[in-house]
Amino acid sequence: MADDPDLTGDIEENAAAPRRIDVDGTVAEQHSLRDQIAADRYLKGAKAVENPTRGLRFTKIKPPGA
Repeated sequence: MADDPDLTGDIEENAAAPRRIDVDGTVAEQHSLRDQIAADRYLKGAKAVENPTRGLRFTKIKPPGA
């Protein structure tokens, strides 16, 4: 996992893989998809908070005329 907080590709990859693997007495299990999606939402929200405008755009409107 690099510095890229976008886990969409990882989530797709993990969803395609089996949840639990048991080979020669060695067991490997991944986090649930629900946990992975929650982590992705958290990281995206944390990145959005760092933005100084926080997703808002302010526009000054001047009416035409005299």
